[in-house]
Amino acid sequence: MLQWKNTSHETYYVTLSVKEDATLEEIRSSYRSALLTCHPDKLQTQTSCESDRFLKVQQAWEILGNPKSRAAYDNELRASRHDLGVAEELSLEDMTIKDDALVLILSYQCRCGDYFSVDSSELRNVGFKVSREESELWFETPDGLPASVVIPCGSCSLQVRLLFITDIKVPIPDRS
Repeated sequence: MLQWKNTSHETYYVTLSVKEDATLEEIRSSYRSALLTCHPDKLQTQTSCESDRFLKVQQAWEILGNPKSRAAYDNELRASRHDLGVAEELSLEDMTIKDDALVLILSYQCRCGDYFSVDSSELRNVGFKVSREESELWFETPDGLPASVVIPCGSCSLQVRLLFITDIKVPIPDRS
């Protein structure tokens, strides 16, 4: 069973749209880009949603921009995932994508040898919009915010969390 969850409040990495193994420079760059899109002084009109986003970006940078606080945060994050039974977090770039003409199948090999897999119709059923443009694929989340789905392995009890970060496109391999 596919479990959808809005992760906009879950991790600082999602807030800044970076992977967890991002370098400090990548985090800094993403933070600066986020500031340009949500800083109250840069916006013509200010809504409470934009103000909340700005505060989340600031808080994420305060934690991830400091190596000591980032290490402590990463330890807490790993511990919380262990409690949820999620083996690891993946992004669309980590997935193997197969186009079988009717649906797109996203898969990732489990350490047991089987696969974690989800197809585009399952994602549509939980509210994701699947978009394609020639050989690129991207998903839009129900509320436009970063989100995730938990995908179980086909054989064992492990699960992975597939993160959907806005504005990420991935190539679709040829069907040939």
